[in-house]
This record gives sequence, structure tokens and C-alpha cells, in this order.
Amino acid sequence: MDEKNGSKLIQPENFKNGEITNSKRQQTWINWIFKELLGKVKESSRLGVNLFSFGLILVVVLAMSTFYLPRLTPASGTGQATPTPTIEALPTSDLALQNILLPLTGITRGTTLHTNIPSRPRMEVTQYTVQSGDSVFGIADKFGLKPSTILWGNYAVLKDSPDSLRIGQTLNILPTDGIYHQWQAGEGLNSVAKYYDVDPDTIINYPANHLNPDAIGDFANPNITPGTWLIIPGGYRQIISWSAPIGVTRDNPAMASILGAGWCGIVQGGAVGYGTFIWPSLRHYLSGTDYAPEINHRGIDISGMLGSPVFAADAGVIVYAGWNDYGYGNMIIIDHGNNWQTLYAHLSEIDVSCAQSVGQGDTIGKFGSTGNSTGPHLHFEIMNTIYGKVNPWNFLP
Repeated sequence: MDEKNGSKLIQPENFKNGEITNSKRQQTWINWIFKELLGKVKESSRLGVNLFSFGLILVVVLAMSTFYLPRLTPASGTGQATPTPTIEALPTSDLALQNILLPLTGITRGTTLHTNIPSRPRMEVTQYTVQSGDSVFGIADKFGLKPSTILWGNYAVLKDSPDSLRIGQTLNILPTDGIYHQWQAGEGLNSVAKYYDVDPDTIINYPANHLNPDAIGDFANPNITPGTWLIIPGGYRQIISWSAPIGVTRDNPAMASILGAGWCGIVQGGAVGYGTFIWPSLRHYLSGTDYAPEINHRGIDISGMLGSPVFAADAGVIVYAGWNDYGYGNMIIIDHGNNWQTLYAHLSEIDVSCAQSVGQGDTIGKFGSTGNSTGPHLHFEIMNTIYGKVNPWNFLP
């Protein structure tokens, strides 16, 4: 019995029988101890291999979680975890592993299914359908063009008058500021270019015209098919005026006879104005086109509700009251007897009659959208027999 731990000491069988001499007993004892230790080592080795394998797996898992999986950090103000890639320094002994793993980390780029294609200049003529509330200025601004280009691209529809605009019309929208010209038989390139104040090469080389410079031939009689529409970039021409004539006075009311059935006959006497003007409406701002002589709009389009009252801007006598044949719809002209006249168009109702005297501020009609109009407003003009049509902003308070 072992005195130290009280366990039974297992001895070799020969020890029990007393058959072994002292010298041999020592050798036998050594062999027995070696055999027992070898068995223990084998058992320990199997356990060590298992522990080593488990430890190795644990190290790999930890390395994977550190370098391949983003750590979760709370998103600011949301209370939720937001993945954020992190890189931590490895011990010096793991430099080899660090050199392997670091190339796998870096800035990632999210996949997007949308590709931004750079916008290209529009080269062809497109069409636009006039909507409620449209104006020549508004349409031009929508396409980045000058208002005159809208008129010059649509003479057959608008007749050079922005007041000819009406809902449902189809307008040509040029890709650049200029003129839209339909080629006529017998025209020459030099004469057409001179009329629009451009060089012939400007017309020939514009891509949307699809002209072959080598096939044009003689500029005086070019090989351009009659009826072909050509864009004249940067072209300019005079506006043809179809608006109300100047000088519709009580002394000469027949001047307005070409405007339509609302013209009055000879008018004698009547009120004379003060030479100053008030707003002809409750509202004092625009709803459409401003005063713009460059596009033949020599008045202002004042905002107002359908049926709102229209006032006489100054005292005078009615020299036109009725329908206008050139897009103004129901229209009134007042002669103020001092070289001044005022015009009121697109009325839904006319409350005065020919030769009637009115005072400044009297109601003469109602806001409307008659004639060529895309919505209720008042087209208002101030005219002078000496100075022509003037900018109303310079005379209204």
C-alpha cells in the first residue's frame, strides 16, 4: 500500500513470487515503469491532439469573425445596429496571417442597377400640345428657348401673335433658338440666309437639316426639295403685327372696322380722361405674358378669376365693344380724348356699349377666356396716337 496516497501499488508478477534477483529486479522495474508511462503517454497524446485540434478550430473561427464579418455598431439616433467594417491589429506573431487577410479587406462598392447616361443636346424638332394656363413665355422657359423662337417656329399656328395661343394646339419646339423655314421652289441659299441674317453655311451644316454640303450644288438653285423644313440657328426676322391698330379714337372709329363686329360708328362728344391710369382689375400682378415687343406682345396679361370685374383705367368714351377677329375674343377700347386709348380683351362679358361715356374706375366688363386664351385673364394695353403702344408698367400706380 502506498503510504502517500493510500493507493494500491501494482507490481510486476515476478515481484510477488520472489523469483527475481536484485540486479534483474532493477531492470524489470525499469521496464515495467517504461511500459506504464508509454501507455499513459499514448492516452495523453490522443487527448492532446484532440485539444490541439479544438483550439486550432477556435482560432480560425475567431479570425474569421474578426476579419470577414463586420461588427455591429448602433446607428446614430436609430437605436438599431448598423454593420461597420473594422480592422484590428494582429499580434506580431501573427504577421503572416495578417499579410494573408489584409488584402481581403478594404472599401466595398455597392451595386446599383441604374446607370447615369450623360444628357445629349436635342437635335431634332419635337412637338408640344398647349395646356391650360400656358403662355408663350412659359413654354419657351420650359424648353430653354427665347419666346420669339416659339413664334418663329409656329407661324402657321400663331401668326406671330402670342395671343393666338389656345389649348390643344400642337407647336413645333426647335432644338435651338432660331427660325423654322419651309423651303420654297425658286429660293436661293444666299437670299434666304440674308433674310434671316445668317451665313449659308449655318443652314447647310446644321446636323438636324440633314443636308449634304457636297450635294448642294449652286447656292442660287440648290438641290433642296421644295417643302423641306429647315432650322435656321440664330436666325432673326421682323414680327408681323396683327394686333389692334393705334389711333382708334372718337374722331376716327372706322380704324377699328378691320378688327371685327365690335367696331363703333361715328362718336361725338363724351367724357375726357385725366391723363393718369388706375389698375383695371382687383389683382395687380400677371398670370401670363408680360409686355414684350420682341414677340409682338405690347400689353400685359393680368391675373383674375373668371367673372371678376374689369374697370375703366381712365374716363373716356367707348369706341369698340364686341368680338375681335384676331384672337382677343370679347374686347373693349376706350378713347380718353387726350391722345390716349386703353384696350381690354378676352372678356367673358361686356357691360358697356358703343359711344357710352364711362368714368375712371367704372365696371365695363368681366374677366374671361374668350378668343385665343389658355385661361381666365385680362389682356390690357395702353396706346397713344403719337408714341404708339407703351409699356403699361410705366403708367400704372
